[in-house]
Amino acid sequence: MELVLTLVGDAPDAAVEALAGAGLGVKAPMVLGPGAVDIVLDGDLAQMRQAVAAALVGHAVDACLQPAGGRRKRLLLADMDSTIINVECLDELADFAGVKAQVSAITERAMRGDLAFEAALRERVTMLKGLPLIALEATYSQRVRLNPGARTLVRTMAANGARCVLVSGGFTYFTSRVATAAGFHADRANTLGEGEGGLTGLVSEPILGREAKLAALQEEAAALGVALEATLAIGDGANDLAMIEAAGLGVAYRAKAIVAARADARVDHADLTALLHFQGYRTDEFVTD
Repeated sequence: MELVLTLVGDAPDAAVEALAGAGLGVKAPMVLGPGAVDIVLDGDLAQMRQAVAAALVGHAVDACLQPAGGRRKRLLLADMDSTIINVECLDELADFAGVKAQVSAITERAMRGDLAFEAALRERVTMLKGLPLIALEATYSQRVRLNPGARTLVRTMAANGARCVLVSGGFTYFTSRVATAAGFHADRANTLGEGEGGLTGLVSEPILGREAKLAALQEEAAALGVALEATLAIGDGANDLAMIEAAGLGVAYRAKAIVAARADARVDHADLTALLHFQGYRTDEFVTD
């Protein structure tokens, strides 16, 4: 099978030499832009992924090995917290409520897959009961920032005909604003209960968690009339794993170990524009502000 290996990082040339030294039959790399190259390889996908990973140990590059055909995806589904943005919004809300340590500890366990996401979300939201609604705006304006490359990723894919959807186990207050800032076509998330005195400590049912993210991928692909092979999903936590595994290209971004081990590719070093290079986009094709 003809495969394409994309390397993105500060020193891809050294990584290419390591691959050649491992006897992987490296052909002349094609430069996609500064710090990004494509390499054509031949072989079994699963076996070659193992061989590439072994050869690149110690090299600060992000690698994506995939079949040569169908690289440019028609649908992007992206997690929000700690993927498209820099923080976990629920943890930051908890800071305004004075319970960040307790909430963050539960978040970490849920993202590692040690706790059921839905129960963990209800438990954390309960701790926010009575928090004034103004804390939502303070969290967004003071704490939330797009991760590097997020807007370029979304705008470039959208400009090339892809549908881009933000899907989060977080809250619509934040996803609606982040989706607009980054250029997503739509967003899906949970809804926090609000009352006159502030947050009610409840979240609307049903909760959007792991299986709902997978359903979102399937529904959006069906609406577009495309196969799952034409989709790209990215996230960092255990509740992203089902959509990452089902997508044509599933990417782990600065991810928990359970996700990193099972994704098709990882982004541990570069910014989110690495996903464009993974799809074969050259840097001069990026849509930037």
